[in-house]
Amino acid sequence: LTGRKALPLTTPGAMTLQFPADLNPARFLQEYWQKRPLLMRQAITDYRFPVDAAQLAGLACDPEIESRLVLERDGSRPWEARHGPFDETEFSRLPASHWTLLVQDLDKHLPELTPLLEAFRFIPDWRLDDIMVSYAADQGSVGPHVDDYDVFLWQVAGRRRWQIHTRPVADDDYIPDLDLRILPEFVAEHDWTLEPGDLLYLPPKVAHWGVAEGDGCITCSIGFRAPGYQEMTAAWCQYLVDQRIPPERYRDPELFLQTHPAEISGHTMARIGELLEQFLHRDPEQQRRWFGRFITEGKPQLEVLPAEPGLTSDGFLQRWRQTGTLMRNPMSRFAFSQGQVDYLFVDGNEYAMVPGQRRLLRQITHDHRFDYTLLQPLMTTPDDRELMCRLYNEGHLYFDDE
Repeated sequence: LTGRKALPLTTPGAMTLQFPADLNPARFLQEYWQKRPLLMRQAITDYRFPVDAAQLAGLACDPEIESRLVLERDGSRPWEARHGPFDETEFSRLPASHWTLLVQDLDKHLPELTPLLEAFRFIPDWRLDDIMVSYAADQGSVGPHVDDYDVFLWQVAGRRRWQIHTRPVADDDYIPDLDLRILPEFVAEHDWTLEPGDLLYLPPKVAHWGVAEGDGCITCSIGFRAPGYQEMTAAWCQYLVDQRIPPERYRDPELFLQTHPAEISGHTMARIGELLEQFLHRDPEQQRRWFGRFITEGKPQLEVLPAEPGLTSDGFLQRWRQTGTLMRNPMSRFAFSQGQVDYLFVDGNEYAMVPGQRRLLRQITHDHRFDYTLLQPLMTTPDDRELMCRLYNEGHLYFDDE
């Protein structure tokens, strides 16, 4: 790795995910998704990965990109994790083996990775988290561990040996006082070596240990987000506090004289129960809108910046007509929900659709680039044009020459 920053990216082609002959996306979801691991040999062979080792090192020098170096040996302590951005001279001081460079959220920074994401859209978009890419020297690894999310591990270059077991792992089954959560013992149920093009699917909580065999090992991890129950419940309750629960205090106008002053009476508890049931009553429509905003919220470090200067609706259309192509910002998370009122959700914000916008809604959440001549027939009203202009001004769309 050199850490050079200004290397041009290669242009990837379209790609397809090759399931085994007896499997398809529907059967995969029924038989494997969140149930058991699956190794697919030569699943991705028609896609040229747009980042090489030197470019990956350069990306790790960028302060806007999250990166880590993991040194199993030769660090200040076993399994030391160093966080970027890195100076390029740091790569020249690395040992000959037993280290790994990891670069996070590359799909947000490199639109060239969009064709890879397209191959995994048999899983809902709102479940996708990110693409992480690792480069490992010989015997490089992040140790035996478990993750709380689904992941597809695509071997891009070199070889990596994966050992896997499906036995339960407790929260305290880790070596203490390390930078990483490393399992102390690992007896594998499966032992597979992946070659370029091979793809390994792992459900949550499946213990795994990947070790590079030789130099130049590049592995691409397509991870899927799963909000924690506590996180999701806390966010919903905070929404209720902010939106539905009045700021008044508890009152008891029908207070009865008690024999024992210290007793919390049954009458009191009935009143408290009624209040909580009233405050926490589930409104399906309100919850639908809340979840769309919640699940599309972006990571704090991935800030979407508004367009400068902003454009009027007419100016936006003229500019689009001139440039021809409009792109979705890869940092923006798009989703939608259909109901009595349809909603578009982008990065934690909601946009209420007016009747007749459903085709446009589906198109702008499905595609990543929009040709003016192809999308223009769907934009028949001022509301349609205002929506696209607003998404541009807020930074969720950009012209391909920007």
